[in-house]
Amino acid sequence: MAKYPIFLEMSGRRAVVIGAGAVAARKVQSLLAAGARVVVVGEKVDAITANVSQDANVELIKSKYSKNYLVGAALVIGATDNHQVNEQIYKDCQELEILCNVVDEPELSDFFVPAVVKRGDLHIAVSTEGTYPAYAGHIRKKLEQIFSDKHGEFLSELEAFRKGIIESVAAASDRKTILGQLADDESFEYFARNGAPAWRKRAEGVVKEYESCA
Repeated sequence: MAKYPIFLEMSGRRAVVIGAGAVAARKVQSLLAAGARVVVVGEKVDAITANVSQDANVELIKSKYSKNYLVGAALVIGATDNHQVNEQIYKDCQELEILCNVVDEPELSDFFVPAVVKRGDLHIAVSTEGTYPAYAGHIRKKLEQIFSDKHGEFLSELEAFRKGIIESVAAASDRKTILGQLADDESFEYFARNGAPAWRKRAEGVVKEYESCA
């Protein structure tokens, strides 16, 4: 069944990671990068202490798994090597209506964590719906060769310019046309060749052209 792709706002929200191995540590780091408050539960939680113990947004709980630790979570990630525990985590999340992902067990997951290319605010996500993560990783590496840091810088310029267009161009159809023209390949290539100041002048010319025709 097709999945609904989203980018979830996690700033200040509680996320629970069950497990304390290398995979759990990676999940913790990515959640922290998204601004989440992370609770890590594991019998050997000391194994990841060196990587995350200094972060104020991490709470380490050395304990066996308990449903009580899930209360108030926006999402839960099960990263244990015990299938029975993973099943229980998923069952408990269903009862509490909390989104759950069990690593490498798609049948016990409400969502899948994609392979992501990050270039500033530009995030390109690739998912195989949990069936073959290694292939998603392969596609990500190809995309990393196509999309450079310049694309992230270009997006920042577009974002700043968009605000002015919304304020200055009254007609919605004109705004859509202008925004589309500024975001196309020709516009990016001009930005990459000539830099931000020159691109801004070019973009201002595009806007003025539409304003003069209004």
